[in-house]
Amino acid sequence: MLFLRMNIYFIPGLGASSRIFRNIIVPEGYTAHYIEWIQPYKNETLQQYAYRLAEKIDISQPFILIGLSMGGMIATEIANRYPSSRYIILSSVVSSRQLPFYFRYAGKVRLHKLVPVSVVKYAANIKRLFTAETSEQRDFIRKMIRETDDRFIKWAMHAIVTWKGKAASEPLLHIHGSRDELLPAAFCRPTHIIQGAGHLMVVTKAAEINALLEEHLKKIIDRPHT
Repeated sequence: MLFLRMNIYFIPGLGASSRIFRNIIVPEGYTAHYIEWIQPYKNETLQQYAYRLAEKIDISQPFILIGLSMGGMIATEIANRYPSSRYIILSSVVSSRQLPFYFRYAGKVRLHKLVPVSVVKYAANIKRLFTAETSEQRDFIRKMIRETDDRFIKWAMHAIVTWKGKAASEPLLHIHGSRDELLPAAFCRPTHIIQGAGHLMVVTKAAEINALLEEHLKKIIDRPHT
């Protein structure tokens, strides 16, 4: 009797690399793969970008996507294109309808075009002073923000606020923080809410996320294939 072994592909959020998942552990029987961002094309939509990013995935075998923030939107688009896949989103939304209304408004009036990337990075760094992150976690996050390509951030901001995506199927898991200030839980429908967690709960609440992943993923991997 052969037991199912499945690939999991992790997709980070805007301003982050795959290192953001450093404390996330997948259960026995899964193989973790970490997808890094590629350079977007000019005027490329989020969906078009997601399809190109999917070229890094072995679609010949069943797989699971785990997307964080913008990575969750990308995971939704990939899952829509490959119905045999499953997906999990963290601190994210499954459709453009779940974006806060002010995101959609910014896209309509092109408000995001007026905000320099340097200001976005500065605000993200200053915010670290008002979070529950440890000193080591703050330094880690700041380093990732500093290393993110400004051109990518500029493209991603536009791609997100003009996104027209929708979920073809429900995520296996949608884990959200009760204090997510960037994508508030009130605008979406999480399957699980971690109390007191902010947008970067993948860093500050990794133990709780790992417990939920193990509980749900083991149900899949424990089903034998003959």
